[in-house]
Amino acid sequence: MFEKIDHIGVAVKNLENSLHIFRDLLGMECSGEEIVKDQEVKVAFLPVGESEIELLESTSPEGSIAKFIESRGEGIHHIAFKVKDLESMISDLQQKGVRLIDQKPRYGAGGVKIAFLHPKSTNGILIELCEHKNQ
Repeated sequence: MFEKIDHIGVAVKNLENSLHIFRDLLGMECSGEEIVKDQEVKVAFLPVGESEIELLESTSPEGSIAKFIESRGEGIHHIAFKVKDLESMISDLQQKGVRLIDQKPRYGAGGVKIAFLHPKSTNGILIELCEHKNQ
């Protein structure tokens, strides 16, 4: 079912300022940055062991990250779990009555297949499921 914590998404107002904290002050290495146009977000990845911190900066004032920061401030946005078979996981969760944001997989940063569970089904925690191409 779940293989590991894939990453923890952190909503930030300014990616460069946040990279300064994680990279320059804490000594983490940034493995890459990317803009995901359909999600209106710029991301940076900071590996930590087998997992990553994913910094998320909105590229639009109407984007979901901008709205999140406006209502809750900067901070942890979601936790992502790596799974082997995302389609099967979605089907299983639907059968169990779990409310999903994504009824079918879509593509996120790095070309990874993703789907989000609705926080109303998970005690307010936004959970992302990720399936990597080369598992």
